[in-house]
Amino acid sequence: MATFGTLSDRLTATFSALRTKGKLSPADVDGTVREIRKALLDADVALPVVKDFTAAVRERALGDEVNKALNPAQQVVQIVNDELIGILGGQQRRLQFAKNPPTVIMLAGLQGAGKTTLAGKLAQWLKADGHTPLLVACDLQRPNAVQQLQVVAEQAGVAVFAPEPGNGVGDPVRVAKDAVKHAATALHDVVIVDTAGRLGVDAELMKQAGDIRKAIDPDEVLFVIDAMIGQDAVATAKAFQEGVDFTGVVLSKLDGDARGGAALSVASVTGRPIMFASTGEGLGDFEPFYPDRMASRILDLGDILTLIEQAQKAFDEEDARKTAEKFATDSFTLEDFLVQMQQLKQMGSLKGMLGMLPGARGMREQLDNFDERELVRTEAIIQSMTLAERRMPKLLNGSRRLRIAKGSGTTVTEVNALVNRFEQAAKMMKTVAKGGVPQVPGMGPMPGMGGGGGAASLRKAQAKKKGKGASRSGNPAKRAAEEAARAQGVKPAGAGASGAGFGLGGGGAAGAQPTPEDLETIQRLLGR
Repeated sequence: MATFGTLSDRLTATFSALRTKGKLSPADVDGTVREIRKALLDADVALPVVKDFTAAVRERALGDEVNKALNPAQQVVQIVNDELIGILGGQQRRLQFAKNPPTVIMLAGLQGAGKTTLAGKLAQWLKADGHTPLLVACDLQRPNAVQQLQVVAEQAGVAVFAPEPGNGVGDPVRVAKDAVKHAATALHDVVIVDTAGRLGVDAELMKQAGDIRKAIDPDEVLFVIDAMIGQDAVATAKAFQEGVDFTGVVLSKLDGDARGGAALSVASVTGRPIMFASTGEGLGDFEPFYPDRMASRILDLGDILTLIEQAQKAFDEEDARKTAEKFATDSFTLEDFLVQMQQLKQMGSLKGMLGMLPGARGMREQLDNFDERELVRTEAIIQSMTLAERRMPKLLNGSRRLRIAKGSGTTVTEVNALVNRFEQAAKMMKTVAKGGVPQVPGMGPMPGMGGGGGAASLRKAQAKKKGKGASRSGNPAKRAAEEAARAQGVKPAGAGASGAGFGLGGGGAAGAQPTPEDLETIQRLLGR
């Protein structure tokens, strides 16, 4: 959701300044509203929408609901969230299907908005929902538009109706009428009509689109608009509403790096709901539009519901249960890991999924630097292994690893790193599957997951297990001093300290201090 990246950052920074205040004064509210207004205007949101939005936020923020709240900052965030949902359309609107099939859906919009590709995305989405869509080529003027629709239809695995060659040849109105008749006889329950666009709003475009609408009387007219065109979105939407009218809006290119004002303006200005969003170039990068979920993403509150829905589509419940059992019985292999990774790729962009987690804006730099191709390299390494090697990684000696590196186009170092990461992850997941607390190498129980103890207590426990009854420092110099003290019958300095998380604090005068190894491990886990 790169489109709202800057807006989200600005709003998040504005709200963070409120969290230190126990009570909000009118000056605090005015300053917050002023920053919100600047952020929305910078995002190319239409001025009338900004005025109404900030006025509503200010009125509610100065009301009793904030004054009586235990946490005023959170209450203001909730108010902004509610108002964002309002300008994005309020409730989600679903497609309305005809009582007597076929349901006719007409697409309209400017040239370059992505109508043809979106027709394929909508068709594939409907097909996955059990429908039998038919794509209709009524864009007979743009060069090779008919051929493009045919290619998209083949990729989506749906039928296409294209009796005319296009490139300026053919009557789009007649094609649309014939397509509806053909769909009724061929048992297609949905007809998606791809109409011609122009480089700008003009009378010829409106007349042709209006004639097609009159001829086929569609159940839905979806206005496809580029989410990156900014303030022009409002003028374009109004022109189409007056010339053709439409029942819903589809936002395309929502994954772009523009400021996204179109999404926050078009629903409020036209009174028509945003029904779908195109979030990438692939045919699967398409989803219903939920105003509440989009508002949560903008405010960096996450979108867990969409993440769960994507996971449910990609992962089979029975397969997930079997995988959990393999974790618990220590029988999880690289073969299983490959299957899991391929299912993960079916969910879409990993960067996009991570961006749906609450607080993801705090990981902006890491997300921007994340290379999606790393999954492809990992997949290539595993696929270069034999079936026996995948199931028994212990077989991977030096010569085998060299062969795998050459076969996957990687290095032996990358192969070694993958195997090491897999072994550590398998051990950790086995512990979690059995209800335990995962152990971080060199640090003991994972921070934040209970277990206490830390690095010092872990070394103490390991020493007792070996029958030595005393801890040994990870620092070579300190360890030598401890051993010398024990040889003289003197208790080493710091011995007997209970230790707390990360080896800091705890009982005793000074507690067990972290060793350089401990600090290095902590920094590595923190990504520093």
